[in-house]
Amino acid sequence: MIERRRFLSLVGGLAVAATPLAAIGPAWARPSMKVHHDPSCGCCEAWVAHVRKAGYEARIEVTDDIDAVKRRLGVPASLASCHTAEIDGFLVEGHVPAEIVARLLAERPAIRGLAVPGMPIGSPGMETPGMAPEPFRVIAFARDGRTSVFADFPRGWGG
Repeated sequence: MIERRRFLSLVGGLAVAATPLAAIGPAWARPSMKVHHDPSCGCCEAWVAHVRKAGYEARIEVTDDIDAVKRRLGVPASLASCHTAEIDGFLVEGHVPAEIVARLLAERPAIRGLAVPGMPIGSPGMETPGMAPEPFRVIAFARDGRTSVFADFPRGWGG
């Protein structure tokens, strides 16, 4: 006959083995990212707080020449924003919601990255009390310059 303690240990081990990584904790399921931004950018820090809250480890690399970083990494000038993140082989430019970053990593499309051009009010990190969120799109961009809409937020981001 199996001892009670051994039985409970086996059942507990099976439960952990059957639990999806995302349910155990976001740190297990989310790769880390490197976020490049200008030293005086406050909204960049707010976006980093947003992705950290979603479970991403975000390492910050402050640079005095963010435009040079964008050129080196291949961010199209027409899609530029205030910060650029590198995560698991992709670029994330600007105030892309963490849920869309998760979708990118799950789907792994054949693109270079995603961008929210400019700095739309109400996008993650750009929340402004008393101001209505602006509509925005998350644009997918390929290495060859092709772009497409990856996600659309016609009423702004709901947080």
